[in-house]
Amino acid sequence: MIKLFCIGKNKDKALVMLQDEYIKRLGAFDKVELVEFKDEPDTRSQFEKEAQRIKNAEGARVLEKIKADDFVILLDLHGKSWDSEGFARERAKWTDASRPLVFVIAGSLGPSEELVRRANVRWKISDLTFTHLMCRVLVLEQIYRSFMIEKGRHYHK
Repeated sequence: MIKLFCIGKNKDKALVMLQDEYIKRLGAFDKVELVEFKDEPDTRSQFEKEAQRIKNAEGARVLEKIKADDFVILLDLHGKSWDSEGFARERAKWTDASRPLVFVIAGSLGPSEELVRRANVRWKISDLTFTHLMCRVLVLEQIYRSFMIEKGRHYHK
């Protein structure tokens, strides 16, 4: 089971179509569930105390849905990076542990400290900056690519 937990609702029709396409493709390998969580209004986030409150509120919503046996991969600017083959090897190891994989994309201000502590792995998808909505598609595509690499299928090259 693969879950993608995301802060905020995806209202971009083109990106929703892409994310749905990769969820459909991934269905050949595993069950995939995308869960959206309410984001906090970003009204005074320039103030550190308010930014912390927002991250904590969003993080708490996600943490409520994470189960004790879930293997949590947090998308994080301070996480580890892999090339596609390396990510495929890591994802295969995580999958072999027979625990649900939960990929978490935090809100625009980043993850709460509690979410960082709960993560089993922190993954930096790129040095580039992407919107959180685009990250959903990129994460799903890389998960799909990892299965294709693992199965030796042509998609990767």
